[in-house]
Amino acid sequence: MNDQLSIRNAKPSDLNDIIALDTVSSKAEKPDYWRGIFDRYINGGKTDRIFLVAEANGKVLGFIVGEVRAWEFGSPPCGWVFTFAVSPTAREGGIGRRMFDEMSARLKQAGVTIVRTMVDRDDKLALSFLRSMGLRTGKYIELEKPLE
Repeated sequence: MNDQLSIRNAKPSDLNDIIALDTVSSKAEKPDYWRGIFDRYINGGKTDRIFLVAEANGKVLGFIVGEVRAWEFGSPPCGWVFTFAVSPTAREGGIGRRMFDEMSARLKQAGVTIVRTMVDRDDKLALSFLRSMGLRTGKYIELEKPLE
């Protein structure tokens, strides 16, 4: 399958495929969220926002979304990957790695030298994948407080 696989920029016509893939991967429907992401990342025309799709034989098999962010919490510019998914039927074929490598190359081309993300510590699949991509605990610590 990897021979026919291409990693490309997402396009507006990918919206329904992304929503369907995300619904399977996250087990939650959030079409309004994805419409907003498409407006911001695909229709916005900004070069520091990257939305990639993995496609084979005309079928969307995965996606990854990231951007360059600067000075949040005092951090110099860095790349952020904030969501990704691979179809459960296409996992373990190197699609995630190829998307992450392409995202990393584009972020590096944008001038950053670090890529960051956050992951739910209970999401063993995502955590394992991200560690296999070389991500480790960074210098920033996420803190949270439930609001009542």
